[in-house]
Amino acid sequence: MTKRLPILAIAGILFTLSTTIMPAQSKSAPNDRWVATWATSEEMAVTAPDRPVLPPNIKMPDFRHMKGAHMPPGIPTISSNQTVRMIVHTSIPGHKLRIELSNAFGKDAVVIGDAHVALRVTGSSIDKNSDRPLTFSGNKQVEIGPGMVIVSDPVNLSLKPMSDLAVSLYIAKAGGIPTNHTPGLHTAYVSTGDTAASASMPAPKTNTSYVWLRSVDVVAPANSFAISCLGDSITDGFRTTVDGNMAWPTLLAKRFSERQQGPRIAVLNAGISGNEVLRDGAGVSALARFDRDVESEPGVRWVVLLEAINDINIHGQITGPGAVTADDLIAGYKQLIARAHMDHLKIMGATLTPDEGVWLAGPTGEATRQKVNQWIRSSGAFDAIVDFDALVREPAHPKRMRPEFDSGDHIHPNDAGNAAMANAFHLNAFTN
Repeated sequence: MTKRLPILAIAGILFTLSTTIMPAQSKSAPNDRWVATWATSEEMAVTAPDRPVLPPNIKMPDFRHMKGAHMPPGIPTISSNQTVRMIVHTSIPGHKLRIELSNAFGKDAVVIGDAHVALRVTGSSIDKNSDRPLTFSGNKQVEIGPGMVIVSDPVNLSLKPMSDLAVSLYIAKAGGIPTNHTPGLHTAYVSTGDTAASASMPAPKTNTSYVWLRSVDVVAPANSFAISCLGDSITDGFRTTVDGNMAWPTLLAKRFSERQQGPRIAVLNAGISGNEVLRDGAGVSALARFDRDVESEPGVRWVVLLEAINDINIHGQITGPGAVTADDLIAGYKQLIARAHMDHLKIMGATLTPDEGVWLAGPTGEATRQKVNQWIRSSGAFDAIVDFDALVREPAHPKRMRPEFDSGDHIHPNDAGNAAMANAFHLNAFTN
């Protein structure tokens, strides 16, 4: 006859088991939370340019001979049996991290055969003592099907604020154009074979794109949070110094990191060069990507919106049917504000900067820009505003950017312009 254990004895056994399991659990503080310390916004696998609707007297110029013209780099081709090492410049610190990989716009599955993170020393070289292999649900290899987002298992790694982190992915199988962010403005290194754990990349080819990499998250104190900067090429940092970390969201993150008190606040760059509020073109529209690029990033509590100049230049330099108007853009802004507030996010509106001298710019579009900016300043619809227009415009010629902030193409601020934009924020405006 089987003897039954007394209830108290069973309880004692369960207590013993629970105390045995406890040391293997996370040592994070009870209220710590995941917060993205770096993120990028991914584009369509095949980016379909939204061709401008031109007034009758304007013809498409030959960009090759335009002074100051600079076209974004092409999307890199990453094939099977290659390793790509990408450098990300993080914002807030942490001792435990994970990465998110996305095949949002891929038409075929991609198989990651090996993945590592490590602190970057210089170029493609890493600190080998900091190298950490990554797993995905306990497995070294992971297949990312079309449209999927995959999160790695957490690893312990001491990450200081404003660090350079190397993320290395060995691509065991790939087909088609990768889900990407171009231009990433940080040099990435591609070598043949599985070199994810190498101290430096052997005989690498280089590009300035992020492929399949969506974000890096850290475990942070409960009062930490992230600001997502939703925008186009001006937010993306286009025309700033490659590997210089000079985009205004990065410089804003640096200001937060230098504060001696207050919560840890990450700043995420959700800019896509060429992006529009209302229509797909370079990436899907801001309205279409808000959930994926902003709301779904862990820890986001604020949004800074700087976008619409592409809508104006591509579709708003004409009048009549099909033309984008100030009312159209304001309606789009209202939708983004409503979407943010539905998810208990606060949203800051940024005024649109001047662009006289750009071949597309004209009086019709300028009138729209002025109406939109007036609404941003006076409507009270945003939780806060930052007046980039007043900051970067030339006082004697307000339709034009100040020469000292102009990268040369009359629309994208240079390093100094981005620094001025980052310094325009009142840090205390971002309440938890």
